[in-house]
Amino acid sequence: MNKPLILVVEDDKPVRNLITTTLKTHDYKYTAAVNGAEALMAASSHNPGVVLLDLGLPDMDGVEVIKRIRSWSNMPIIVISARSEDRDKIEALDNGADDYLTKPFSVDELLARIRVAQRRLSIMQTEQASSGSLFTNGELKIDLAAGCAYLGGEQIHLTPIEYKLLCVLAANVGKVLTHTYITQKVWGSSWDNDIASLRVFMATLRKKLEPSADSPRYIQTHIGVGYRMLRIDPSDKE
Repeated sequence: MNKPLILVVEDDKPVRNLITTTLKTHDYKYTAAVNGAEALMAASSHNPGVVLLDLGLPDMDGVEVIKRIRSWSNMPIIVISARSEDRDKIEALDNGADDYLTKPFSVDELLARIRVAQRRLSIMQTEQASSGSLFTNGELKIDLAAGCAYLGGEQIHLTPIEYKLLCVLAANVGKVLTHTYITQKVWGSSWDNDIASLRVFMATLRKKLEPSADSPRYIQTHIGVGYRMLRIDPSDKE
């Protein structure tokens, strides 16, 4: 897999140097911006493969940067911020961020998040090019034309809500989806009872999908925020 150009948007020089040194050490190309205006200019002119975005910028809030980029591009955006409250994560994710990393962070975790974002972009581009009706992730297959799902070659018997929920997760594989985003897609609203229903349906879907409740392979919970469908490496054997 070719390594993407990374746009680093960070006004704190020590943190910016840590990130860029890490990227250089691991053979990533990168460009840097120290405020929102520079970030938007770099995003439009360089078309980076991944954006690493601090929320606390001197000229505008990072969420505004996310909104503006999302008005014209689906490039993966990973928020890196000292803001650790769930509401901050939810606001960034609801406005189009793909992932959220809280400072301080480990170098290994940063690199792992970049790889996840890169895989998601690659998959999205492949699916757009093929326009196929079959989604495959590990042993999970979803026949979108027939409205059926299979695990290990065996059909999974899903309720209409469970199937719709699975399709929403699959359409955004590798991306953290908030409770609000999912309930809007599945129920068309996001009341408290919708979020309570989401937890119930997610539990029943997992029972049908996951080989082990203690070590889920397909659906990852982000407590207080939402869920993410993990992309299964084809070489990963159970």
